[in-house]
Amino acid sequence: MKYDKQAAVRFVVLLGLVSLFSDMTYEGARSINGQFLNILGTSGSVVGWVAGLGELIGYGLRFISGYIADKTKKYWLISIIGYCINLLCVPLLALAGYWQIAVVLMIGERIGKALRTPSRDALLSFGTKQLGTGWGYGLHEAMDQIGATLGPILVGAILALRNFHYQDAYFMLLFPAIIAISILIFTFRIYPKPENLEIKTKSIEFKGYSKVFWWYVLAVIFIAAGYVDFPIIAYHIKFKEIMSDTFIPMIYALAMISDAIAALILGKLFDKIGLKSLIIAIALSFLFAPMVFLGNVTWIVIGMILWGIGMGAQESILRAVIANIVPQNKRGTAFGTFNALFGISWFIGSAFIGYMYDFSLTILIIFSVATQILGFIFILISEQKLKVEQTKIN
Repeated sequence: MKYDKQAAVRFVVLLGLVSLFSDMTYEGARSINGQFLNILGTSGSVVGWVAGLGELIGYGLRFISGYIADKTKKYWLISIIGYCINLLCVPLLALAGYWQIAVVLMIGERIGKALRTPSRDALLSFGTKQLGTGWGYGLHEAMDQIGATLGPILVGAILALRNFHYQDAYFMLLFPAIIAISILIFTFRIYPKPENLEIKTKSIEFKGYSKVFWWYVLAVIFIAAGYVDFPIIAYHIKFKEIMSDTFIPMIYALAMISDAIAALILGKLFDKIGLKSLIIAIALSFLFAPMVFLGNVTWIVIGMILWGIGMGAQESILRAVIANIVPQNKRGTAFGTFNALFGISWFIGSAFIGYMYDFSLTILIIFSVATQILGFIFILISEQKLKVEQTKIN
């Protein structure tokens, strides 16, 4: 069965809605997981260990999940199982009376996300070809960030109304979880073979992973390693008493809005100028570190807007490039490899940046800026390699 462009647009929007309600669920939970573990009687070191281990396992498993998806072609089945684990672990936290149980569920949520992400990205790549890969991923990221913003707001409202009863907040997150899973199953029923959405165009079709792919992955490793995680920025603002606690979530929300807008704009640019759009994004965002760590409130706000632009590029263009340079039957493995290396690099870089914050802010800033510049250089190399491959085809 062949689908037209309108069907492809509906497919991308439906997957965007799945991500919107999914992000409402697990981002809402992640905004209170640390406080909840504290209430259950655990230590700060355990909270840090859980967060780090969950991310490390979650990203590491994506390579295996993507490989299995490509081998079996069960993209839908793996996505549905992963989403169910990812989302249903969240409301089960309402029943966790001991921190050990809560830890298992929090790590389970990350494992579920690891299972479904490469397959979901592969499915999405099938639908984005007809409306523009960059625009498709940008639209998906924008909808994703709407959910990531609404989730913590919903949780905050519930805590305020229910006298900070965390179990009620976790339980209420069952509803967006059910909506997300329902839309996912509905989409599967309408588009059982989404690979038919992808139109055949004259483009680069590598038999395996080309040199372009590996140069690109190397660039991504440096970009991820040097990108400062928001909790470290929030810790800095709190520690230096630059602004009140109530304003810290607001600048994060501002960054998420910047992320969503940037994803849409950069996605459109990617469809017109290719990798140059990613070069523009890095050029705009690489100076966020000195702004947020050395500046006053004004510079921090500007820095967080630039930080959001970089995040928008990471969640849209980075994936769009994979969809364009990897053949259809290998995209699950490619997305798994990409996500695994991205996550491991982010974890190692964040650990180093956290240590450097206590040791030397200057070294932290130099490290962040230098790794972004290295990523910029390797993206330039990737673009040149891509031009060579395109010349061979033409």
